[in-house]
This record gives sequence, C-alpha cells and structure tokens, in this order.
Amino acid sequence: VGLKGVEFIAINTDAQALLMSDADVKLDIGRELTRGLGAGADPEVGRKAAEDHRDEIEEVIKGADMVFVTAGEGGGTGTGGAPVVANVARSLGALTIGVVTRPFAFEGRRRANQADTGIDTLREEVDTLIVIPNVRLLAMTDRDVSVLDAFRSADQVLLSGVSGITDLITTPGLINLDFADVKSVMAHAGSALMGIGRARGEDRATAAAEQAFASPLLEASIEGAQGVLLNIAGGSDLG
Repeated sequence: VGLKGVEFIAINTDAQALLMSDADVKLDIGRELTRGLGAGADPEVGRKAAEDHRDEIEEVIKGADMVFVTAGEGGGTGTGGAPVVANVARSLGALTIGVVTRPFAFEGRRRANQADTGIDTLREEVDTLIVIPNVRLLAMTDRDVSVLDAFRSADQVLLSGVSGITDLITTPGLINLDFADVKSVMAHAGSALMGIGRARGEDRATAAAEQAFASPLLEASIEGAQGVLLNIAGGSDLG
C-alpha cells in the first residue's frame, strides 16, 4: 500500500479474513474462543480474545517506536480488541495512535452504539485518536456509490490518515521532521482531527489548504487545537 518503514500486523478472530490479508504478520486470536469464526459482532468476545492472546500481541509489536491501531468500530473484534492492543503498545513505551472509522448509517443503530462505546474506551488507551466518520465520506463521493465502494473509500481514507503521519518521518522533504518532532505533538494529545485537500492548476496550494480545512472528515472545528501536523506534497514547482 506504499507506506515506507511500516510493518503491517493483522489481528483477527476470523481465520478466513486473516487468510485474505496481505499483512506482514498475522495473529489469529480466535482459535480457542471463536474457533476462527469471528466475534459475531460482540465487542466483549473481541476483548476477551485479545486478552487471552495478550502475550502474543506483545511479542509481535515489541520494539516498535510507534504503533497505529486501526479498526472499523461497531463490530466485535475491532471494537473490543483495539483497546487491548493499544494498552499493550503503550505499556511497551510505543507512541500509540488510534485511527478508526465510525460506521455508515446503513450499518444500523446497534453498530453505531457499539462504536460510540468502543471509541470512548479506545480513547483512554492511546496517545492520540483519529476518528473517521464514514457517513461523511459519502459527501466526498458519488451519491450512487455501491456499498463495496463505500467501504473501499473508508479504507483509503484510513490509509491516508496513517500515511500522512508516517510520511513526515520516512520521506525526506524540504523541511525534515523526525520521530521526536511527531512524538512531541502526538504524545498524550487525546482526540485529533484529520482534513485532506488536493488541487491542481492555478492557486492549487491555496485551494488544497481550503479543502483540507473544509473537509467533511472534520467532525469539529480545529479551534483550540494545541498542535498541528501539516503534510504538504507537490511538484518541483511548489511554491
């Protein structure tokens, strides 16, 4: 997926989903509790499965300086397991950043309620939490988008959230930042917002910046923010 210096670890209670994953490391935490059949959209099953395999989770993330915990909130494994993974990561001293999606409206009230609870729980276990509201993605795409494409769009924005941070560290730029710079902004930061802007042609820099600040992904105003990470990319004539 084009992320430099990032190792992907897939953790799931669903053995079938793990088989389809291209992650560098795969950890099946559903062997005993769910027999590899998933958590049945029950966050408590997801939490218990993660707790049962806490030592294995610790083993696969040990040594990481920064851990991104990504999940689709509202289901079982991600909602219940993500806080456990985040707790392990922080206990190992890693800068721990949650990047999660809030369910689409069509996924139902139950998933929405579970997502709200899961997000609140995860917020207590990470340094910084970015929540991507899936329902707002529809404002950025074709109204007639299919369900499959809607989920793909959510995954792509989630990836953009991670790459926007990792690129600052791993990709050389005119103004270089290192891990310490990123950590100084994101350690113990709490909730964070993400905006994305892209433009071309005349006044593209201004247009992209205005897009980012007006992004549907911003659930609230950035007024009162204590820190900002700004990633600007463009051609050699950028100025």
